[in-house]
Amino acid sequence: MSTVALPRNRPAEFLGHPKGLYICFLTEMWERFSFYGMKALLLLYLVKYHLFTDDNGYNLVGAYGGLVYAMPVIGGLVADRWLGMRKAVVFGGILLVLGHLGMAIEGHPASSVGGVVTRDAHALQVFYFSLALIILGVGFLKPNISTIVGKLYPDDDPRRDSGFTLFYAGINLGGTFSGILCGWLGETYGWGWGFGAAGVGMLAGLANFIYGQKYLLGHAEPRDPAALRQRVFGPLTREHLIYLGSLGLLVVIWGLIQAHSLFLAIIPGWFEPSPVILAMHVITACLLTGILWFMFTRCTKVEREQMFVVLAFIVLCLVFFTIYEQTYGSWVLFSDRVMNHDALGKEWNASELTSLGSFFILVLAPFFAWLWPRLERAGWNPSKPAKSGYGLILAGLSFVVLVWSARHPQANGLTGIWWFVFAYFVLEVGEMLLSPIGLSAVTELSVPRVVSLMMGGWFLGTSYSEVLAAALGKLSSMEIPEGEVLNVTDALAKYDALFLFSAKIGIGSGLLTLLLTPLIKRWMHGVK
Repeated sequence: MSTVALPRNRPAEFLGHPKGLYICFLTEMWERFSFYGMKALLLLYLVKYHLFTDDNGYNLVGAYGGLVYAMPVIGGLVADRWLGMRKAVVFGGILLVLGHLGMAIEGHPASSVGGVVTRDAHALQVFYFSLALIILGVGFLKPNISTIVGKLYPDDDPRRDSGFTLFYAGINLGGTFSGILCGWLGETYGWGWGFGAAGVGMLAGLANFIYGQKYLLGHAEPRDPAALRQRVFGPLTREHLIYLGSLGLLVVIWGLIQAHSLFLAIIPGWFEPSPVILAMHVITACLLTGILWFMFTRCTKVEREQMFVVLAFIVLCLVFFTIYEQTYGSWVLFSDRVMNHDALGKEWNASELTSLGSFFILVLAPFFAWLWPRLERAGWNPSKPAKSGYGLILAGLSFVVLVWSARHPQANGLTGIWWFVFAYFVLEVGEMLLSPIGLSAVTELSVPRVVSLMMGGWFLGTSYSEVLAAALGKLSSMEIPEGEVLNVTDALAKYDALFLFSAKIGIGSGLLTLLLTPLIKRWMHGVK
């Protein structure tokens, strides 16, 4: 991966923005297409094809989600200190292509005879290794592609906000089509077709980035290219050692992801830690220690209080996404098992419906972009913590919608699809109130020297939310004895209990946030 010679003259533009923005837009669009397309199928693939129990299916989905959002902390630090963002994105993209294409290798379906399940052990090893490739690939690509977008604009460039708006539209454009295409292929023609489509999408994203890297104008290059080329171990340069060390980490992740059956056991009120959880705790302890040391030794009183507010927003993010990430867990199995699928003259499968989240974000984003400035001019714009509180309450109310649907099934005993669509809509309104507002708060309130570090904390919060979402999902786990069919009434009762509990978490934490809003606003010291 040699350094690309890049022009230093006036940036080439298209429709008023640097051409590099569109390269990042398309790269992230295809990366999110592959990421969410695979995720839409993952839990169904585990329980239907490999005959995992619900518990072990949730465990693996949670372990994968936890690690995939923890790795950007490492990938971002390596890129910032040594590798540079461009090389990190290319390396991550290569790992992602290999991982997604590896997922297409199904092997033989599992079989159950007399309660004994026989699985294709070799295919499962390929599957686990493919997940490890994806986890590490996201770690290198995800934090750095976003940072590149910011580097394309001068600090005082008024186009920066609209540039990020376009970039995030790419994320949700990819997410909208991922479930529809990958989910349809996977559940109609075979799992390998869905996973393979995700791999082809990632290959398109990588090819786009490699072709368009000349438009990044040198902003994504290593901080010290000479140090990166320096030989530090025989003929091996520092860059070689980074790649080799990453491959060593890949082997570690491969081992961790296979510990899914021990990853998180819930015994009323108790959590049993696993290698995955312990690995996340180690990363978190190191990051939190560094942040607290910086806050108490390098910050003024005002800066320290603002940093505490950033930590509070990270906690709010953790709670929100603990609720939200059930859309790829309990919501998937709920919609697959106990819901009617007819709508708009089509039979929708469960994995296709995961696209509703990104679709509603695309629909709602322009409205909220229009709404906030007008509320600000009228003096009615809620503060950031108040918006976050409302977002959490709406997340809880989305589960109230599902509780209603579970308690009022249709004539055939299954729930109606339009209640499910409405629940997604309510949830995404909540996300629009909390997620972009929280990200904005992290960048505005963090001391400039540690913005990247605090973004790492944001990713770690999301990492823990994946773990907790899986733990919540297990409250609705059910086993269907061999030769029997699902008892829909019993299943609805389990989902009802889970969704009611989740609603209480969202609404309760939202009300608590609103209660604490005056204190949080005071510690923000005028930042709106």
